[in-house]
Amino acid sequence: MKCVLCKTGVMQPGVATVTLERNQTVVVIKGVPAEVCQNCGEYYLSQAVTERIYGQAEDAVQRNAEVEVLRYAA
Repeated sequence: MKCVLCKTGVMQPGVATVTLERNQTVVVIKGVPAEVCQNCGEYYLSQAVTERIYGQAEDAVQRNAEVEVLRYAA
């Protein structure tokens, strides 16, 4: 599959670091499984992975965390 962003790169399985921000909370999740463009580094997440990391981010918001750094765990 070609990258939607750069139009030249090929998407390959890999991992990404995802940063999410809501209100006063910033959540960084490392090692997230993704399809990553070998040219520009743009990444795409599956729906299941997206739902999981949004859940982790929501937990951090509910705990009133200011900055939280997590490693993705399936």
